[in-house]
Amino acid sequence: MSSYKYSPIKSKNELMQAIEYTHFACFELCKRYFGRYLPVSGNLGIFCHFDDEFLFLTKLREELTEKDVNWNQKYFRLYEPIIIPAKGDVPETKYTFLYIRRPDTEKLQVGDVDLVLEKDKFTKLKDLVIEKKVINGVELFYRPDLNMIRLAAPDIDVLLYITEKYMNENVKVSV
Repeated sequence: MSSYKYSPIKSKNELMQAIEYTHFACFELCKRYFGRYLPVSGNLGIFCHFDDEFLFLTKLREELTEKDVNWNQKYFRLYEPIIIPAKGDVPETKYTFLYIRRPDTEKLQVGDVDLVLEKDKFTKLKDLVIEKKVINGVELFYRPDLNMIRLAAPDIDVLLYITEKYMNENVKVSV
């Protein structure tokens, strides 16, 4: 019996279940922190915990994405966007890029989503992180290499990244 919520993922259907779960859990974390929902950058990541799972999901990702349109050789543009229908107050959302993270048995998270915050608000949030403030029980972590802020909570098994750029700005293609 696995201690991971979705791993090992062994089918496209299981991948889609993990994507939907990650989406709604990240939006829950966003609402908890910001009191509202932010727009998605366009990408969603699924985390592997086993080598064979990573091989399977990489092959599946190759079927679903364009190999030549990617950012950092990690985030690949989907041939067909993944659209998650609205549910409750969570709006319909479209993902255009998919990331499959290499196995890490120490990380229990299912996946992550990047959300976009307006530049001035992002700067204020980054200042809070640098001052090592903890807000609303959410762990804040700054990634200077990517100019991103990570939000995490011990009771939610996903990671949420806040950025000031949409994925298509990083990739420099129209999406």
